[in-house]
Amino acid sequence: MLATSESAVLACKTSAVATRSIPHTSAFREPVQPPAERRAAGKALREIAPRTSHAAWDPSMRTAEVLEVINRAERGRQKDLLPLRHARMVASPFAFLRGSALQMALDLAATPVAGPEVQLCGDAHISNFGVFGSPERRLVFDLNDFDETYPGPFEWDVKRLAASIAVAGRERGLDATATRRAVEDAVGEYRDWIDRYAGMTRLDLFYARLDTDDILAVLDPEMRRRTAEQLRRATSKNHLKALDKLTAVVDGKRRIVPDPPIVTPFGGPALFSRLEVVLDGYLDSLSAERRHLFEQYRFVDFARKVVGVGSVGTRCFMVLLQGPNGGPLFLQLKEAVQPSPAIALGHPFDGHQGRRVVEGQRQLQAVSDVLLGWGSDDRAGRDFFLRQLWDAKGSFEIAEMRPAGFRAYTRACAWALARAHARTGHPVVMAGYLGTGDTFPRAIAEFAEAYADQTERDHAVMVAAINSGKLATV
Repeated sequence: MLATSESAVLACKTSAVATRSIPHTSAFREPVQPPAERRAAGKALREIAPRTSHAAWDPSMRTAEVLEVINRAERGRQKDLLPLRHARMVASPFAFLRGSALQMALDLAATPVAGPEVQLCGDAHISNFGVFGSPERRLVFDLNDFDETYPGPFEWDVKRLAASIAVAGRERGLDATATRRAVEDAVGEYRDWIDRYAGMTRLDLFYARLDTDDILAVLDPEMRRRTAEQLRRATSKNHLKALDKLTAVVDGKRRIVPDPPIVTPFGGPALFSRLEVVLDGYLDSLSAERRHLFEQYRFVDFARKVVGVGSVGTRCFMVLLQGPNGGPLFLQLKEAVQPSPAIALGHPFDGHQGRRVVEGQRQLQAVSDVLLGWGSDDRAGRDFFLRQLWDAKGSFEIAEMRPAGFRAYTRACAWALARAHARTGHPVVMAGYLGTGDTFPRAIAEFAEAYADQTERDHAVMVAAINSGKLATV
């Protein structure tokens, strides 16, 4: 029986991710502790990290400065794209926050943690949630970016989500009271859903997902109408739409249309041979039936395609393929590099980075892209993960949200994050730690407010660096 805070920590350190090293015969080990004991173990963790301690943020806690971390994050990236990365990050404090996952991870490493580990998203800001089509062709709402995924303290994802709400709320014109309420409501939603998931069987939890119908059901009529229209646009975002938007027929052949520096077609035998190596490895990562599906397609064209904010400068490509009946397939190849949480925790990941992303995504998402896989360019020593480029994928325009819609959206993000953490961690222990009151939400809201101030200061540092010529921009 877990009676001390020390034994509680030991119990919490065994996350769903960590159990990958346990033999398949783990089912025959000692019984899992009863829920009451696990909940008590979580409550005991308050002795190690009181919930009020999560409010703490002060610039003196920082161990690395802004420009230093920007330069560190950009090592090994394509130099011609760095001015574009800087331009996207400097657009606003929220854009800066999106592009500075490493900075925040390093900052979070100096803050208190209770002990329970989950598979972190690692970059759980509110623009990294969205809708996509399930294999059954239903729209689901979930996390949609996993470049930074890695095992770590659950608080890190919660704090990044909360800070993003605070920064975005300010940019949306919410006053201080409304912004704080939005953060507290979202963290309270996370707390409540962790508690609900703690009462589910693990199998029911594995099957749990957020259909968009669930989200529409809790909206008022006007918000429901506006959201339904956004979902309709997401449904239409498919491979045929991509074919019309991204390609043209040139000299009788279908080609990706250049749009430099965002889209730059590539060519040449050497590059194609390296692409073939990546795709060969990708095939090996797919299950048999999905490998058979992919093998029906044939190569048509290849281009570099810049995406995101923080990812700019990493190698990201799209491949156009065509099926036997003429149907197109667009694949995205995205370079996977060392995740920020691993750097901040001080134990870099030494395996296949693309596989890390894929396996993390499959653990965190309720349903994942059927063509999600990984491959490597062994000659260059680069790892990639691959997925469909457009497959009923859609995001919500935060800048266009009204205050009520913003609050509803951020609560949905917190709901999705709670489901992801409950799947990969110990929800009963986490529920015991979080409790049912407002202590944790209020502490996180105080942190989010302080870190929003920090983000605005950091953004100003970057603006000054660009104005002085220390950082290039477009």
